[in-house]
Amino acid sequence: MNLKVIAAAAAFALAATACQAIPEDMTVAQYCAQPDKANMDVCKINVEIDGERRQLADTNMRLSQARTIADNALARANSAQASADAAMAAATDAKSSIATQAAFNCTTKTVQRAKSGSCGEGYKVQSCVQTRFTFNAGAPSILREISDTGCRFNDQVLEMQIRCCTTGPAPVMTETAAPVEAQPTAPQQPARSS
Repeated sequence: MNLKVIAAAAAFALAATACQAIPEDMTVAQYCAQPDKANMDVCKINVEIDGERRQLADTNMRLSQARTIADNALARANSAQASADAAMAAATDAKSSIATQAAFNCTTKTVQRAKSGSCGEGYKVQSCVQTRFTFNAGAPSILREISDTGCRFNDQVLEMQIRCCTTGPAPVMTETAAPVEAQPTAPQQPARSS
């Protein structure tokens, strides 16, 4: 709800409650015409009637009608305040939830010449992709298994990348998390037998 509307309704409600001390058979205009009452809150209230804004004192509204309007305005203002309080509480809860929630930490591990790869302690596998393959293999290998702890291809792949993520502070990564084994790139010649 618009804050100006809420403030105006609340001001109207507070000022109109002052009407409780005014006799019911008198109109607001008659009450405000009295010199000692001209500066009262009820005489300063602006209302919108048929799209036209004017002072309540310029109308021939009875005080009983003004009380009804004031009661309705007060009820709407209270309802709007309750809604605003609930929204503020929800926003505060969400903000504190985000503040207490730890950061999302991710790392990418590259594993070469292996059939499987895994993440370190405390991390979970988010994705596993073969990034390089040889033409001798003909095509990328088939991903056979992926779980929270690791992934496995059908055959040994030239290179794979494993995306590992965790919530909270980043655990210390160890070298055993995703080992990279050094392999010669040129094929080895078999020894001749005599």
